[in-house]
Amino acid sequence: MQFDAVLLGPRRAASIAAGQWFDRTLNDDLDACLTECPERLALTAVRVESGEVRRFTYREMGLMADRIAVGLTKLGVGRNDVVAMQLPNWWQFTLTALACARIGAVINPLMHIFRERELSFMLAHGEARVVIVPKIFRGFDHEQMLEGLRPSLPALKHVVVVGAEGANSYEALLSEPAWEQTPDAPQILSAQRPGPDDVMQLIYTSGTTGEPKGVLHSANTLMSNIVPYAQRVRLGRDDVVLMASPMAHQTGFMYGLMMPVMLRAGAVLQDIWDPRKAVDLIRAEQVSFTMASTPFLTDLSRVVAETGLAVPSLRSFLCAGAPIPGPLVEQARSVLGSKIISAWGMSENGACTLITPDDDDERAVNTDGCPLPGMEVKIADDAGASLAHGEVGRLLVRGCSNFGGYLKRPQWNNTDAQGWFDTGDLAKLDAAGYIRISGRSKDIIIRGGENIPVVEVEALLYRHPAVAQAAIVAMPDDRLGERACAVMVLKPGQSLDFNGMLEFLKAHKLALQYMPERLVLLDAMPATPSGKIQKFKLREMVREQAP
Repeated sequence: MQFDAVLLGPRRAASIAAGQWFDRTLNDDLDACLTECPERLALTAVRVESGEVRRFTYREMGLMADRIAVGLTKLGVGRNDVVAMQLPNWWQFTLTALACARIGAVINPLMHIFRERELSFMLAHGEARVVIVPKIFRGFDHEQMLEGLRPSLPALKHVVVVGAEGANSYEALLSEPAWEQTPDAPQILSAQRPGPDDVMQLIYTSGTTGEPKGVLHSANTLMSNIVPYAQRVRLGRDDVVLMASPMAHQTGFMYGLMMPVMLRAGAVLQDIWDPRKAVDLIRAEQVSFTMASTPFLTDLSRVVAETGLAVPSLRSFLCAGAPIPGPLVEQARSVLGSKIISAWGMSENGACTLITPDDDDERAVNTDGCPLPGMEVKIADDAGASLAHGEVGRLLVRGCSNFGGYLKRPQWNNTDAQGWFDTGDLAKLDAAGYIRISGRSKDIIIRGGENIPVVEVEALLYRHPAVAQAAIVAMPDDRLGERACAVMVLKPGQSLDFNGMLEFLKAHKLALQYMPERLVLLDAMPATPSGKIQKFKLREMVREQAP
């Protein structure tokens, strides 16, 4: 595929000159690991339901990455071909991503919660040649779903299934044959290596456009974030990173997959969130760092408090996706003994602002951090003029880790001639350079760190024959930060209840995590004189009436 990462070229010279782009790829770091620390434990992957544990040293990881890479070429995958992967936090996720980097294929991580509606668009838009899925995960048959989608995906040549028994299994096609020992393997692995400005990742993010946006990143953009991130949090080769956040999010991909290799450190993957299991893993594997959204921190603190099982190795917990309540920071500091680090970021730029380990704990409660080296932030009015400290305006960011553009949608890149990217968030900036997210100009609900595509859900509800008007708004939640509430006006003489709404959305294959968790019926929507629904009034009403 030809990728239109049009935002990369104009800033290359300045980024190289400033030392912010390193002109390295993940291959270079994996090769360095094989030279410097081949017998160091690189990866421990734990399946919670089965109890299966798989471990790789760096030597074993390099061999398996080469094996899978050559295997992918046997399936017709070449440089700049998209390999989509809808896997949980299994070892196959990390090894497949490393294998794609070996041969210049572009990895497209897909959340395991996605169903036919989301996948039919993403796989077609990204022109995936291969998609890798689990046979069964959490009771759902992914293979059956993908086989149903195949007729509508002409670019898709192979569905590879982890845990299947047939000829299409991951094991038979990729991980078990000794492909790395075939005569053509050395030439394959040397001829297709990507460059640092080649697109290496295509990741979809929800927005207000009515369809997901395909974010394009290169090794230079991703690694320019990970290096200062690790330095800010003071991570090094002796650290062990626990990743229980989905690897198909930038959180998991950048800081659970790429960062440990870049640090020559260890990673522990947990596929299903179980806080008691996480405590056991932290203790057994001597985990020193993890990153996740607020509900993970809440659950972990609760289990440690209830069980008395201390986690002294856990030096820091980086929390992003929603504001961290003050009492939670106090509890976590007391119970876990860990430094709680607040942060803000996006798929388009990684974690852009973080507090520092030396900052007072209040900073984690009242701010979302200050920019990493190589990144700038600006609070602007509607005309783009900078606002004074403390004033709320549009959050613009500029710098080394900003993405290369949206696939096939350059008109949505939201980046001006000076390189400022409009994040869609509202924020304010204090005199010390710390930001605080205060709202969103874009219409998104963040449920436990997961974006709910409001426009898409509303569009589905409008298809229901009983619905005259529909709006999805956020309602506050102590654990998840926000949940989705559907507010509707029905057509005269029609009826619809909560269960009926859910059955309708399920019939349209909406992901379960996107389902509204409350329904409010009104006689009329609050609206502007032009007829636009006033969502701020709906949010106020929902908050006041929250059960």
